[in-house]
Amino acid sequence: MPEHPMSASAAARPLKARRSGPLQGVAAVPGDKSISHRALILGALALGETKITGLLEAEDVLNTAGVVRAFGARAVRVGAGQWHVNGTGVGGWGEPADVLDFGNSGTGSRLVMGAMATTPVTAVFTGDTSLRKRPMGRVLEPLTLFGAEYEARAGGLMPLTLKGAAQAICVNHKVAVASAQVKSAMLLAALNAPGRSRISQATLTRDHTERMLAAFGAEISVEPLPEGGEAISLMGEAELRGTPVDVPRDPSSAAFAIVAGLIVPDSEITIPAVLLNPRRSGLIDKLREMGARIDISNARESGGETIGDLVVHASALKGIEIPPDRAPAMIDEYPILAVASAFAEGPTVMRGLEELRIKESDRLAAIVAGLRAGGIAVAELEDGMIVEGRGADGVPGGGNVATHMDHRIAMSFLVMGLASRNLMSVDDVSMIATSFPQFEELMRHLGAQFETVT
Repeated sequence: MPEHPMSASAAARPLKARRSGPLQGVAAVPGDKSISHRALILGALALGETKITGLLEAEDVLNTAGVVRAFGARAVRVGAGQWHVNGTGVGGWGEPADVLDFGNSGTGSRLVMGAMATTPVTAVFTGDTSLRKRPMGRVLEPLTLFGAEYEARAGGLMPLTLKGAAQAICVNHKVAVASAQVKSAMLLAALNAPGRSRISQATLTRDHTERMLAAFGAEISVEPLPEGGEAISLMGEAELRGTPVDVPRDPSSAAFAIVAGLIVPDSEITIPAVLLNPRRSGLIDKLREMGARIDISNARESGGETIGDLVVHASALKGIEIPPDRAPAMIDEYPILAVASAFAEGPTVMRGLEELRIKESDRLAAIVAGLRAGGIAVAELEDGMIVEGRGADGVPGGGNVATHMDHRIAMSFLVMGLASRNLMSVDDVSMIATSFPQFEELMRHLGAQFETVT
């Protein structure tokens, strides 16, 4: 597979953002990344053809497409966002001839680990500098319950070798962490394990895998637990059938345009066909609680998911307290929520953010540092932060933010610069292509003022 552009040798590209006039227009954000990964992987495990429309064609997802080809599936691009995948059937993946390079994608790598864990093949997993620092043990250890084996660097770090189970067994396991990736990896492993596996979790996390498995024909059921959370039962030796997947627009990508529209005075932005899955809409819910005017229209169903059109109006925000149990529904949105909090009146308290410590960077520490670079007082907690909002026109700006190769940090603090008194700069935007390659063009189209650093 080709060298990933986010390797250590890739040249950094800094960018500045300055106070902009009203943002106006339509923000056609890309397809949802979580659903795009799953569509490719389940299509590669299914019999027959899966036709995908609206696929996010960013580096993370394209790396997943290359990986499923390496296992023997056929994945062909037939148009913009349109892909046809012909799978091998569950348990039919062949052994890759080369190392699997996932670039920056924690989601793609962890889901593929699950998908191959109960097939008797061996594969070597690696990624870019950032991904090789991210712990994989919390996914790999549960997969050994099915009979898989692995060898990795200390802490379960890549590069690592995963050996799928020769004789897989079904499991009954409670996932210890509030992670949709760990849960999903186990569900994908259970597909080829004889008998019924039961995967439970004390906290509700993203349920895209469960919804899509049902659409592909898996025998799967979900039951709430009396103590909270839920248990998912899945019958193994499944026969998945290719099915059409229309990928909705990514709410995690829409978040940047949403917050920009709220904090830049007199703005009004329309964002069509956004995923409104209740386990992904936490940011919208909390922004509305802060006083944001975000109108939703034309709500409809597509492929088992709810989508709708958003209209965002510039709004006066107030600080709120966000309890820990909200974190799983909006974990990727905390960097941009922290920026919104900087423009609110009064403090915003966020807790339950331990998961941010093991993202592309120590994302919690990076958010705190970025806010301080923009002149915002913030207290860093072990599991969260308290942001002292300065109000709509009170954010000084003027700082340079270290992104640590984290695309969400880069985009969030560029958005801060669009409404702060002084421009904000970030040290690198090259990694934004991993999730949102159209970000700069889309934001400029709305009226954002970005300046290249020479």
